[in-house]
Amino acid sequence: MDDALARMLDDMAAAGAPWESFEQQVSVARRRFAALIGARPDQVAVMPNATVGAFQVASTRAWRNRPRIVTTSAEFPSLAHVWLAQRPRGAEVVYAEQSVASFAALIDHRTRLVSIPLISYRDAARLPLPEVARIARVAGAEVFVDAYQAVGVEPVDVCALDCDFLVAGTSKYLLGLPGIAFLYVRDPERADEAPLLTGWFGRSDPFSFDPYQLDFPASSRRFETGTPSIPACYAANAGLRMIAELDLNAVRQHVSELCELAGAQLAEDGEHVVARPAGRRGAHIALTDPDPAGLGRRLATHGVVASPRDSLVRLSFHYYNDADDIAALRSALRNDRRSISGRATHHF
Repeated sequence: MDDALARMLDDMAAAGAPWESFEQQVSVARRRFAALIGARPDQVAVMPNATVGAFQVASTRAWRNRPRIVTTSAEFPSLAHVWLAQRPRGAEVVYAEQSVASFAALIDHRTRLVSIPLISYRDAARLPLPEVARIARVAGAEVFVDAYQAVGVEPVDVCALDCDFLVAGTSKYLLGLPGIAFLYVRDPERADEAPLLTGWFGRSDPFSFDPYQLDFPASSRRFETGTPSIPACYAANAGLRMIAELDLNAVRQHVSELCELAGAQLAEDGEHVVARPAGRRGAHIALTDPDPAGLGRRLATHGVVASPRDSLVRLSFHYYNDADDIAALRSALRNDRRSISGRATHHF
């Protein structure tokens, strides 16, 4: 990533306008992400984050005749908020549990959109996406997939998932920076309305600089807005290039084994690990703790990066992790627990 950002600075300092280099970075990122998920580049829009991607989809759907949006409590809240914000436009938002039966009970002829994460952001639960997608298809509903917690650590293929939309970003398993995400749209022109949020990157010819005409290309670029984060594009391409060189089946197997080992050993140490069967879990494990944010800060002092999420502390693994990292995590947690126990013992 350091090399990628240094290259950006070199491009900015080079003679002539650097915009061609910047535009190329955006185009390359689009192509690399499309190849990663088995899509065509014209089906992928570059977004500032997954939330904007969800909004772009929601804003192009009319909710009058089929008002129902089926989501789940496992949804990342930022996406759930987008669906809730559609209620003034006529949408009815309902929440399924994480079972096929719960989704099936809510998906009917009134359902326009079914939103389901591939992996839960909180506790790494793998949701029953294939079964839910089939139910949605029978009902004539579209399927929106949040794959943020999966792309980069396991194979993800939009054709196999049979989804209409998919979002993912570069700041997690794709080894990039915040500021860039991607929206896959199976049929970009299949919409009730044009996107409400737009900008010059969403034009058929962005460089026409015509303030009087609002046209939309036939590709997923119609969902794009203003200038994307150029530094994040350089970093995204560095990460996507590394991910493209990996066998993602091997990555998934490696990460699954690390999660299994970490979960078992931390449970032996007395930690409260959220139990998930290996085949129903993503690339992280979750610990319950009375002070998740505090634990996250304290682990950071031991060189362990964790993500507090609600009542849980999330510990994620990638291909570069190994058993030594688990040993370091166990040592940090033991030291932390002893420190807290000592303070409690000497409290007067």
